Amino acid sequence: MKNTCIVGAQWGDEGKGKITDVLAEQADIVARYSGGNNAGHTIVIDDQTIKLHHIPSGILHKKIKCILGNGMVINLSDLKDEVEGLRKIGVSTDNLYISENAHLIMPYHIMVDGAQEEMRGKNKIGTTKKGIGPAYTDKAARVGIRVIDLEDKQVFKNKLEYHFKEKAQFITSGASVQETFEKYLSLYEYFKERVTDTSLFLYNELSKGKKALFEGAQGALLDLDLGTYPFVTSASTTSGGVGTGLGIPSQYVEKVIGVAKAYTTRVGTGPFPTEDINEVGKILLSMGAEYGTTTGRARRCGYLDLVILKYAKRINGLNAIAITKLDVLTNIKTIKVATAYKHKNKIIKDFPQNQNILAECAPVYQELPGWTQDLSSCITYDELPKNAKKYVEFMENNLDIPVEYVSVGPGRNQTIRK
Repeated sequence: MKNTCIVGAQWGDEGKGKITDVLAEQADIVARYSGGNNAGHTIVIDDQTIKLHHIPSGILHKKIKCILGNGMVINLSDLKDEVEGLRKIGVSTDNLYISENAHLIMPYHIMVDGAQEEMRGKNKIGTTKKGIGPAYTDKAARVGIRVIDLEDKQVFKNKLEYHFKEKAQFITSGASVQETFEKYLSLYEYFKERVTDTSLFLYNELSKGKKALFEGAQGALLDLDLGTYPFVTSASTTSGGVGTGLGIPSQYVEKVIGVAKAYTTRVGTGPFPTEDINEVGKILLSMGAEYGTTTGRARRCGYLDLVILKYAKRINGLNAIAITKLDVLTNIKTIKVATAYKHKNKIIKDFPQNQNILAECAPVYQELPGWTQDLSSCITYDELPKNAKKYVEFMENNLDIPVEYVSVGPGRNQTIRK
């Protein structure tokens, strides 16, 4: 296999973890380059459902080395719970490596996140309130606490004292500097053997010819620079984040696969041209079990949007697509696909950057015939019903890149190589 970056091609929640899990059998390393525990991957193996937040789904393969890169923000307390949860079901985390340069999500970041979201009032952006944004804010302001800072107790104590003073108005839970200091030193002891220079580690492994999957979080439309700002996350979610988020040269990214649902979903607020609040939207919510892995929030649902996918192709350099949840569309008689937008009597084919314009756009739909056959037992592409294949090929023809994988159910074995 080629060194491959797996990115979300919509607004996140596309099923990247499942595709990573499927491709991991061919890889030596799975490295995550952005985001924090606001991400959620749900993997179904046989009758067991496994939910991951920080850790790449490659951890479910014993031989895979899994890396939490420097571009991430990490909640050590939640990461410990994640590791312990995997151990309880017999999954080893001995091959987990944590970047010493990754920034930490501290308890006060979570308090700040919640308070700031409430202060926004009607302008809320739909944050998960996990402290992601405030942690990245401190990173950009050059006052963040990195994993490596916990090695020097005095440096760590000084930074804590600064933050407790600077964020005093948001700290309401009775937390203290000393309590936080002791808790995080204990957490660092728990993880210390896993902490390393992951940039150097990756470079050495890739130089030997080892193969890697690079995994982002969320989706292209939530990228801090290129997404639907301000309704975005605080990190680089696109393939461009690999270099900075892992500290490796860009030439190591040899292929980029975009993961897209067979329809479109979005969590939180912000423009969503193909959203359907009527019968089809309710069917997609119910049949697709569209509730957040991390927050449990119901996702907004709508028809497939090819304007978004063409934009994701352009900004990520997509070479291929993996379609998930094709089975959810079964029994919808006529399936709509947005091929353009209409704004004030003007047809728009390229994704607009102005969010006011996007909010006023109406989708221009093409209708395709649906199917009634159950897809869940299909194991080859040829077994799919004719109209399901036409739907897949309609995507291919419009995006001018191949669909390589089609998921027809939540299970690991319900992913078809096209």
